[in-house]
Amino acid sequence: MPEEVSSRRSRITPEREAELHEAVLDLLREVGYEALTMDAVAARTKSSKATLYRQWGSKPELVARALRCTQPMSLREIDTGSLRGDFALMVQHSDDAQMAKDTALMRGLAHAVHESPELHKALRELLVDPEITGLQALLQRAVDRGEIAPDCPAVAFVPHMLIGAFIALPLIEDRSVDRAFLGHFIDAVVFPALGV
Repeated sequence: MPEEVSSRRSRITPEREAELHEAVLDLLREVGYEALTMDAVAARTKSSKATLYRQWGSKPELVARALRCTQPMSLREIDTGSLRGDFALMVQHSDDAQMAKDTALMRGLAHAVHESPELHKALRELLVDPEITGLQALLQRAVDRGEIAPDCPAVAFVPHMLIGAFIALPLIEDRSVDRAFLGHFIDAVVFPALGV
């Protein structure tokens, strides 16, 4: 299947792909997932539905890939040689405006995920799982370097802590996560939980 996706997706330029992804995200913000159609994406991007289906296969995959392209850097790419350095680089590469947009999009997709198993699967496979795998590798390197105790029970809950911050802050304080909050949250919650 990965070879099929790779060959299927190689027919457009990266610049055109970025344009298509941005149009999908704009439409998601405007109408929400349920009302988003491949017809609307095709009209907005002046492309054919056949092209969209050939490149992405389905609406859920197109949405998940569009969200994935907003990530400034994959967690698996981060390796500064220290846990504090890795998290600092993660925060440094975050963009306040993009985090606010992403939080709003994810909030809007929360209901759709429960209604669409296909969307849930696409988001897990293309967005969530790769980042959790990257975060686990980042944490394992810290364990291997002796920065985190090998038996630290909090390691398994770091993804939950970070995702929870993005969900809770808008509910509790009616604002989106920004770099300042994320850095403070990591220093005050994540590092102490890890014994760092």
